[in-house]
Amino acid sequence: MKKLRLIIKREYLAKVRNKSFVIMTFLSPILMVGMIVLIAYLTKLNDSEQRVVAVLNESNYFENSFNSTETLSFLQFKDITLEKAKDSTTALGFYGLLYVPNSSGIEQVAKRTVFYSTDSPISEVLSKIERVFQDRLRENRLQSAGITAKQYVEVEKEFDLALATFEGEQNLEDLNIIRALVGGAFGYLIMMFIIIYGGFVMRSVIEEKTTRIIEIIISSVKPFQLMLGKIIGTSLAGITQFTIWVVAGGILLIVALAVFGIDPMILLDRSNIQTMTAGAAQDFSPEDFEKIKSVGREILNIPWFTLVSSFLLYFVLGYFIYSSIYAAIGAAVDNETDTQQFIFPIILPLMLAIYVGFFSVFSNPHGPIAVGFSLFPLTSPIVMLMRLPSGIGEGGVPYWQFGLSILFLVLTFIAIVWLAAKIYRVGILMYGKKPSYKELYKWLKY
Repeated sequence: MKKLRLIIKREYLAKVRNKSFVIMTFLSPILMVGMIVLIAYLTKLNDSEQRVVAVLNESNYFENSFNSTETLSFLQFKDITLEKAKDSTTALGFYGLLYVPNSSGIEQVAKRTVFYSTDSPISEVLSKIERVFQDRLRENRLQSAGITAKQYVEVEKEFDLALATFEGEQNLEDLNIIRALVGGAFGYLIMMFIIIYGGFVMRSVIEEKTTRIIEIIISSVKPFQLMLGKIIGTSLAGITQFTIWVVAGGILLIVALAVFGIDPMILLDRSNIQTMTAGAAQDFSPEDFEKIKSVGREILNIPWFTLVSSFLLYFVLGYFIYSSIYAAIGAAVDNETDTQQFIFPIILPLMLAIYVGFFSVFSNPHGPIAVGFSLFPLTSPIVMLMRLPSGIGEGGVPYWQFGLSILFLVLTFIAIVWLAAKIYRVGILMYGKKPSYKELYKWLKY
């Protein structure tokens, strides 16, 4: 046990004192925050551009229909020909020209209307103009059919079935998606952590093997202790780095956004924001606002303590399983190039867990696919976390499934560590030969 602690301490200090580790630990948050701030700043600059559209309206159907906004202005042309309007628009450097001709009816006017521009217009401009025509055309068609706008709204009013739990609490239609997204974020963190820091273990083994330091170390330490010490030491270094990234990145992002006066909401998709905010007064009903509040309440009601503690538990077990495999691969080869044939089979279950987990948990978190992948040890650290936001017990993951998943992970960890140790024991002293899967199988029999 004393030797194991020394190996863990050595591996941890060797990682955290490494110059590249120290530089990337403090440089990565700066680069990430800088990239986010740059994207937000460029988006803000792009959205602050004032576009001017000239309007030549020869009809009486769209008088005073085009209202300017912060980013889009309409300038009316009067008593000039279309050709002169085109020339003036080009000479003044306007974004485009909207030509509304005179005709016998509003339908004919709309069909003959043309928007002239140098390049293909952006969706923001088109949606603004098209919305004006759609509203006027709808109003005219309703009047022709003898239906008032108020009657039309009542007829087209959507029906939403009321959802509730047996306890009488309000339920949400997309609650499973919200929970799966939260759990998926935690699962994705585990996958990225395993890939990044599992590679650290593999490269550390290859480095010691190629420099022949391993021959000296192995004379006083058992191969299993050395492998386990490397895994634990590297994982602790990774947790240290990840914690610094999260804390430093969060502080830097808040400070940077405050200093540059950037609204974080600007990073969201602009078209979605427009759709949500355009005509909010008439589009958002009290029921819509109540749904938004319900979503917020459900996010707060997610069992965060259970989710975070389970994240740590599944991360540790999942990382130990995959790191053992990475260590065995590092011991079996002489350089990092030779690892490529072995890496894909390791990453495949992680990728499968992400994609299958999202598809299955979104549609049915308690279905056979979701349950099966949340119990299978190589995918359970990711898929089970996608199911855990619904809680453990009644209405969530059954206790027996959660317990069985942990048990399978522990047993798999013991089995893989035992198998990896056998490969590690032989491989760390093998040089100059690229192993095949057949030879690795022979090493397991030694």
